Amino acid sequence: MPYPSNKRVFSGIQPTGVPHIGNYLGALKQWINLQKSNNTCFWSIVDLHAITMPYDAGTYKTKVLTTAATLLAIGIDPEKSILFVQSHVPAHTEATWLMSCQTKYSELQRMTQFKDKGENQASVSTGLFVYPVLMAVDILLYQADLVPVGDDQVQHLELTRTLATRFNNTYNHLFTVPEPYIIKEVARVMSLKDPAKKMSKSGNPNDAIFLTDSQDEIQKKIKTAVTDSGSTFDPDNIGPALKNLLSIYIAFSGVGVEETMEKFGGKGYATIKNDIAEMLIEKLTPIRNKVRILLDNESSLMANLQLGARRANEVAQKNLREMKSRMGFTQIS
Repeated sequence: MPYPSNKRVFSGIQPTGVPHIGNYLGALKQWINLQKSNNTCFWSIVDLHAITMPYDAGTYKTKVLTTAATLLAIGIDPEKSILFVQSHVPAHTEATWLMSCQTKYSELQRMTQFKDKGENQASVSTGLFVYPVLMAVDILLYQADLVPVGDDQVQHLELTRTLATRFNNTYNHLFTVPEPYIIKEVARVMSLKDPAKKMSKSGNPNDAIFLTDSQDEIQKKIKTAVTDSGSTFDPDNIGPALKNLLSIYIAFSGVGVEETMEKFGGKGYATIKNDIAEMLIEKLTPIRNKVRILLDNESSLMANLQLGARRANEVAQKNLREMKSRMGFTQIS
């Protein structure tokens, strides 16, 4: 399918763990394709977002660097895209305060993700409540035309559009009002243990295939994945568990649906699982090896992040200064 070109694109990923194959197919693979399509791409490791919930400070740096290494390993090119860590660009936090003062309390109350995560609202952090403003600023500071989003982020992008329009109407036009970029055709990868739930980074690690899993881990996870009733594959009677496994195979192998049905028709589940595991090992081993090499050379990895931070800072700081000027602040050079 054709991808848009000559656009400014922004998206972010939280460093809450190694991305799994669902993250790759649903988002990260699209980042690569957008990068290839002559767009100006800003990809951020949004470490400020990830601390709105309890986290382990002792392992946080490792998670950030592992996320960066994984993005580089799958094909994000720091010469073609601007890859940076959110907290390395101070304009994000300063602009968030300015934009918070343009945001209505009732608008944040309506955010469904806050309602879902903040069941006991008296004990959750203020950061969880206001982080949609930080998300809006992430996008607006780079004048993004497009934002790749899943269905669960559409509401937040609508708030971003509302805040951009409000600021533009109040202080004269400054920000681009971004559009969502949603790809409907991507595979929706479900849990290996419960095909009614999406694959998750935060759940049982045996429910997901991570991009850095070893050969043994991939084989074990696919072998123990739930299947439908019976023991052989009937293409005319596919349940959700087997459909999930076949979707993974189709997405990574590039083999079409009809050819896949013909290939596995009448075969036992053990044989099908073995073929899927072997295919994933072939596709993911180069990524795992690249991640290991990048993490073993931390100075080189940090040099890539420093390059991204410099390039992101140039854009973000310029727009922050203009934002403050429109709002009437005195500024020193």
